[in-house]
Amino acid sequence: MKRNLLYILLAGALTQAACQKDFLDKSPTDAYSNGSLWTTEAAASAALAGCYKGWETSYNTIYMDAVSDNSYSQWAWDNYQHLGNGTATATDPQVANQWDFVTIQKCNWFIENVDQAPIDEKTRNRFKAEARFLRAYRYFVMSQLYGDVPLVVKNLSVQEANTVSRTPRADVRKFITDELAAVAQILPQTYDGSDVGRITKGAALALRARVELFDKNYAAAIEDCKKVMALGYGLYKNYTDLFRQDFENNKEVILDVQYKANEKDNANTDLGILPSSGYGGWASLSPTQSLVDAYEMTNGKTIDDPASGYDANNPYVNRDPRLAASVVYPGLQYNDKFYDPITPGAADYYSEGNNSPTGYLVRKFVPFLKDFPDMWNTGVNIIVIRYAEVLLTYAEAQIESGVMDNSVYQAIDDIRARAGMPLVNRTVYNNIAALRTLVRRERRVELALEGLRWYDIQRWQIGTTVRTGTVYGTRLGTVDANTGKVTLTGNHVVADQRSFNPQRDYLWPVPQKERDINKTLGQNPGY
Repeated sequence: MKRNLLYILLAGALTQAACQKDFLDKSPTDAYSNGSLWTTEAAASAALAGCYKGWETSYNTIYMDAVSDNSYSQWAWDNYQHLGNGTATATDPQVANQWDFVTIQKCNWFIENVDQAPIDEKTRNRFKAEARFLRAYRYFVMSQLYGDVPLVVKNLSVQEANTVSRTPRADVRKFITDELAAVAQILPQTYDGSDVGRITKGAALALRARVELFDKNYAAAIEDCKKVMALGYGLYKNYTDLFRQDFENNKEVILDVQYKANEKDNANTDLGILPSSGYGGWASLSPTQSLVDAYEMTNGKTIDDPASGYDANNPYVNRDPRLAASVVYPGLQYNDKFYDPITPGAADYYSEGNNSPTGYLVRKFVPFLKDFPDMWNTGVNIIVIRYAEVLLTYAEAQIESGVMDNSVYQAIDDIRARAGMPLVNRTVYNNIAALRTLVRRERRVELALEGLRWYDIQRWQIGTTVRTGTVYGTRLGTVDANTGKVTLTGNHVVADQRSFNPQRDYLWPVPQKERDINKTLGQNPGY
């Protein structure tokens, strides 16, 4: 008998209630039955832990940029390469499947049953609000990637699950924003102790603002951003350290996936496959030349500005510091040696072994490999929403509303100043079109490799411009192993060829295995 891919049995929900940091590690979930589960607050909390398990993963977050022009996934079995180059099909086994109702079904089950638990009303309502948020988040992802998806807000029988139809995207999005508005009134602003990492009021409002921005509901996005701004978040002082394990749960983090080092099921082994073979990894994700070129010079000018001082033969000199914080490029000192993907015979030479085919490595989230005794099993939290995104959402929503007041400039200035970049030149960026260009570039470089670039391409409808043609990497040449001096003498390396069909590729295919089970689902255009 085929396993139903939507309906999740109660036993599955219970056995998956594993930990994400200590606050979810309450008790072994396989000790509970549905009859005994709701007898104590600790048991109900363990059931809620099952809802947290898998609501988002480091894998999906990091790999999403491979669907964009920011990075390239060289191994097809990682399931993002075909989505990135326009060759994905509904039957392709090497296409990521985020048509995932596991979290949604667990949350529905929890919400319907938790009233049985002998806990105070305030705690019960908070528990429900956390589950409602997690359910809304999964609907955000699925409606963003697939458009229409079944909107299921109750436990389903197997028969119901196999016949449920897709709900119009607009209705799903309204459900999401309504739910987030409601739970924001219930959730606390902060937690302490072992509860740090749970869903907060700020997370609900920030996700709501993201959805509203993506749906071009700019006035609502502005208002929700203002509410988040009033909650006490701020930019962390150091951009590089922001993504390091030693400084996680800082004031900039609004929502993240919490991981605990040395947990068997922490799903964070993905960090171990980012570096190239010279560092013991697989270079599964490779930043592109396009991303590198997006970073300004330290004087605030773009590299195509003749007055910028950019030198194509010394392309990494005097660049926005966020480049070195996010991308390992030729000649950069990284983990006690100068990275060299361009000298023939070097350990990290771009065309050999498990090395980066673009010559660039992801540094964000793994800035210092020596931090990790076992880089395959780290406890690095993966940030899903941070305050910088809220500032950029606010600025963009204002710009798209025709507003270019000081608050817009200030939001962008705060981000640039933290990075060590000059403030916005008001004489250059003095109109809506110029500011739009600036805020889009700021989103790209500030949030690079954090899984948001594809959504920006999708909503700005720029796929035919940025996701077609050749994917280039670094130029070839040599790197002096003693000094790191880069000498570029060759052409840019070629990593991939991409195509983009705007009538098809802004949405992902509904997986055929889902349609084999449920004949009512239909398919997105072009697949």
